Amino acid sequence: MSEFLQQLVNGLSLGSIYALIALGYTMVYGVLRFINFAHGDVFMLGAFSGFYLAKVFPQRSIATAIVILTVSMAICAVIGIVIERLAYKPLRNHPKLTVLITAIGVSLLIEYVGQHKKVFGARPHAFPELLPDKSFTLPGDVTVNSDQLIVLGVTVLLLFALRIIVMKTKMGTAMRAVSFDTQAAALMGININAVISFTFGLGSALAAAGGILYAMNYTSIDPLMGILPGIKAFVAAVLGGIGNIPGAALGGLIIGVVETLVSGYISSAYRDAVAFGILILILLFKPSGILGKVQVEKV
Repeated sequence: MSEFLQQLVNGLSLGSIYALIALGYTMVYGVLRFINFAHGDVFMLGAFSGFYLAKVFPQRSIATAIVILTVSMAICAVIGIVIERLAYKPLRNHPKLTVLITAIGVSLLIEYVGQHKKVFGARPHAFPELLPDKSFTLPGDVTVNSDQLIVLGVTVLLLFALRIIVMKTKMGTAMRAVSFDTQAAALMGININAVISFTFGLGSALAAAGGILYAMNYTSIDPLMGILPGIKAFVAAVLGGIGNIPGAALGGLIIGVVETLVSGYISSAYRDAVAFGILILILLFKPSGILGKVQVEKV
């Protein structure tokens, strides 16, 4: 039982990171009905933003960590908005396949530019310690380190803040209206461009937070680090119900826990394959996802 609880804690910590990335996928899909495959690379840019900001703020304290996290989220929010304006906005009235191919192209562009020696370089970088790492022993011989607690705590706070933004603010109401019917929202006077830019910025900020939290726990970052977590977060979004915000968070937690349990009880060789196995199963038996709704598409 103690081993199971330990794996569960590890899985919730990893799943929280997947949840933050998955939220960006599901929000963009909810508004524009396409998958932004460059989202995993924004996750990587968030980690590198924290890496360079840590050099600017060498002192280690809670206040410094908050500043690094907040500024990194702001930087990636701007990057997300710029990507949308330059790459996706001109294609808004084109077939979805065109936008999807463009998203893959943007992803490859970010990855290969990042590997250039004058940018990040191809070699891995050791992510600095933002806060002293401490371990705590919980009842049942479960060990939790401070980085895992930070991941869980920050994720809960960000999810709560996202809930307030989406449900309690004017922009959140506009996002839900655009997600429901873009044309009707435009006729009601909603600025569609502003809503889409805000959605990209918000999703990119959450991905940046996920990137820093991931780097704090795994300590090594590189320009290709966003590929696998990004794909797994996409699986999490599909599992929870693409376009459904609570579903994305739930899917991320499930993927993280299942991946950790498979790694701990079966073999670490299968930890990456399990996410794709779940994707195949969910597409076969419940394509709408756990919390998603079946929608009839008129042709």
